[in-house]
Amino acid sequence: MKDYYHTFHIPVMGIGHSADTPIRVAHLGITSVISLVDDIFLEKIRKYYNEKYGLPYVKLPRNEEDGRAKRITAYLETVREIVRIKMEDIREQPFFEVNDKGKYFDLLPEETPMKRDYNKLLKMKAGPERNALAKDLTRRMQPGSIDVNIMVKLDCINPDNNGNLLGDEFSDAKAALRGYAESGLRSRIVFSAGINQRLFNYMTRFRDFYRDETGEIKKKTIIKVSDFRSAFIQGRFLARKGLEVYEFRIESGLNCGGHAFPCNGNLLPGQLQEFKEKRGQLTTEFQPLIRKYYKNMGWKYSEPALNGRPLITVQGGIGTHGEVRRLMEDFRTDLTGWASPFLLVPEATCVDVPTREVLKHAGEEELYLSDVSPLEIPFNNVRKTGSEIWTCNLVAKGKPGSACPKHFLVSNTEFTETPICLASRKYQKKKLEKIMNMEISGGEKERLCQKIVEKTCICDHLGNGALIALGIAKEKTAPQSICPGPNIAWFDKTYTLKEMVDHIYGRGPSLVSSERPHMFAKEIAIYVDYFEKQVTRCAYTPKEIRTLQAFKKNLEEGMDFCLSIAQKQPYQGENLASIPSCVEMQRARLRSICAGFEKKAKITESNK
Repeated sequence: MKDYYHTFHIPVMGIGHSADTPIRVAHLGITSVISLVDDIFLEKIRKYYNEKYGLPYVKLPRNEEDGRAKRITAYLETVREIVRIKMEDIREQPFFEVNDKGKYFDLLPEETPMKRDYNKLLKMKAGPERNALAKDLTRRMQPGSIDVNIMVKLDCINPDNNGNLLGDEFSDAKAALRGYAESGLRSRIVFSAGINQRLFNYMTRFRDFYRDETGEIKKKTIIKVSDFRSAFIQGRFLARKGLEVYEFRIESGLNCGGHAFPCNGNLLPGQLQEFKEKRGQLTTEFQPLIRKYYKNMGWKYSEPALNGRPLITVQGGIGTHGEVRRLMEDFRTDLTGWASPFLLVPEATCVDVPTREVLKHAGEEELYLSDVSPLEIPFNNVRKTGSEIWTCNLVAKGKPGSACPKHFLVSNTEFTETPICLASRKYQKKKLEKIMNMEISGGEKERLCQKIVEKTCICDHLGNGALIALGIAKEKTAPQSICPGPNIAWFDKTYTLKEMVDHIYGRGPSLVSSERPHMFAKEIAIYVDYFEKQVTRCAYTPKEIRTLQAFKKNLEEGMDFCLSIAQKQPYQGENLASIPSCVEMQRARLRSICAGFEKKAKITESNK
């Protein structure tokens, strides 16, 4: 069940840009998500905010025993305390004055009972009845949830102070989970980037992830997925452990920010339709497993819980209120997530001024799906960032690679027994030497070398913008990376929080041009771009050929479904008219790309 007044949330944005978003907006009733990737970064932010709010601060040094978990717990406790302080303050403020209390209610969606009662209050004459309603509204005010995100693929085993590997429970993901579990937060944890069975097994050690005697779950579970199959597999695995999924958070595979996890040509509308048709399975299949676990543990499973069902939410490329209505009314999603546009809202996100300027002026040509991530997962990027300039300068000086100060993305053992990062100076030096000794053409050497040196230290750079914005770091020594989705091309200035929220709810002038293509149209174009890129990299193995053929088939079917949506009556501000022309253009591109691909595939097969 939904326990939140707003119909949108602010998802995680990189390592640092939403790290203090709850401090900025939770007291105004808005939910947001903190990344738990970088505990060293969070420690710096904790020191800043403890000093700002006069809270006691004891440093947790890097060599602290179980330091990663302790730093995460300490930061979350700081955020929780500051939100509590700000919430107490806002509740004490009077109505009928210009203050944050009025702002809290102004931001609420019009259809909520809270907003209707507030509007009623504003029209009432002074007296006992108005005072009673004012008191009741104050009592009902709730902060937005302080949610956290763990990217489950980042789960390295760490060494102790003597270089010996610690036990499995001290891996990055488990330590982050423990840090959250041991905090006093009553909120939600988002698991993204796949499934980590060891991590999910580890959750069973913490009672806060289960229902208490009143039937409440203190720390709820959210799974970020791109298709129903993934949701079903992960949900069933968790259910066998008695763990309930509070929310399945569907994200477009490519029309999003951060790392991209493309489905095999399956577009978002088709995925949403499958969730709409099958969402009942997410209750009927999982609940018996959950109840069996509770029975085996000797725990009570409250009767009201039997009526619950997981929320279905969606994010990735949403840009207008009309699109929100399409997602919520046609596909019956419960909430939407808005990330990249909030990078241009200083009240909500922590971004340094130069990077915000880059975002304001970034058009579609400057926003691209890059290969800079050491994880070798496509990464949404923008040109002319401090990180790009820094990386290029090192290459020009003949000193490519990062010193790798944090080791979060270490994975490669080509040259070392201990995993190192593909963006590290150590790896790039050895790999470049190996390439230069290969008996291949100069052009091929140059191409391979470029692939190596473009890898960037995103685990450090993604936090630097926030540190610069807070005055903790200097721009010249802290290159900034940022990972917006393509949608930000249509937002071209800084906005107030009220402007952005009003835009989401369709209450004021649209912040984007009416020429902006529909989010479904944009996704089609991005997927065809991605398909073309995969074809150029194809080695024409039987598996690759089958995968790309399936990709093309799925994409064609997705286009047909989008055309059926385009025949419907558009909601206000929804550019459905952009879909047919997009499908026509992109279908022609797709078939042209496939003609060459199929021809080469047949030649390859005939030569075997």
